[in-house]
Amino acid sequence: MTRRWFGYALGLCALLAAPLASLAQEWPARPVRLIIPYPPGGQTDVVARWIGEKMAAAFGQPWVMENRPGAQAIVGITAAKQAPADGYTFVMVNTSNVIINKFAYKQLAYEPLTDFDTVAQMGLAPLGMVVPTTLGIKSVDDFVQYVKRNPGKATFASFGTGSSSHLYGEMLKGLAKLDMVHVPYKGAGPAMQDVAAGQATMGIQDFAATLPFMQSGKVVLLATTGPRRWPGHPDVKTFVELGYPTMDLAGWVGVMVPKGTPRAIIEKVNRELNKQIHTPEGTAKLQQLGLLATGISTAEFAEQIRRDTPRWGEVFRQSGIVPE
Repeated sequence: MTRRWFGYALGLCALLAAPLASLAQEWPARPVRLIIPYPPGGQTDVVARWIGEKMAAAFGQPWVMENRPGAQAIVGITAAKQAPADGYTFVMVNTSNVIINKFAYKQLAYEPLTDFDTVAQMGLAPLGMVVPTTLGIKSVDDFVQYVKRNPGKATFASFGTGSSSHLYGEMLKGLAKLDMVHVPYKGAGPAMQDVAAGQATMGIQDFAATLPFMQSGKVVLLATTGPRRWPGHPDVKTFVELGYPTMDLAGWVGVMVPKGTPRAIIEKVNRELNKQIHTPEGTAKLQQLGLLATGISTAEFAEQIRRDTPRWGEVFRQSGIVPE
């Protein structure tokens, strides 16, 4: 009797596994949607478009980009949460919308590791502090002295209230005892346009958004966040080197799917993305887009989120930002 039931159990497992295996083999049978919870032009957006191009070529179906900005990415992330978990909706995520939003909002419409599964981490994303070239500021110390000569008049642009860009600005403000005003934007692209035009005094932004303005000579890079210097500008010191040790955290950019998406599809996309990330072309492209390529497993990505959360939470609390 025991053997008979054991045989039944094996048969049932095979029956359940067969549709999942078949689904993974057939997927994708139609275009795949990739939700970008920011407006065009920022780092998350440009990385998403690179992903879409590579995945469309690899899997033979278009990856359709859908920009859904608003409320520090909450609009787009919530839309992804509500989508069917069928492998046809993916969402771009980063440290700000996965970790920092947990502390920036008293009530959040999603719980990252409960409502979503991790798919792939593209890379670490240090930020760069930039100022308009027209100000004539050449260093962080110059900037500090400028703000102290103009109390209450200087502004710093972030890519959203409670974002890593905002937190770093508040940390610098507190550490250097500066009187300056935060101006939030709906993404790094719009924020950088105003910094470059001199409408904002400073921004601590991702490199994908800052590089075009640096190359055109409209902004000057003064320092970078993270534990080590940015490879593209090895002569620019980190905030840690300049005496701001708490500004060593680096964010990241990745991809998630609604919880319950077939594991076979998740692993299939993870393998292909990691393959692309670890090619010389992929690593160079991501650096051009402001990322230090990582390409880790889905489990390692989830573990990094768990590990980073308490540290970012402490940074948020020290910043003095009041949760909305």
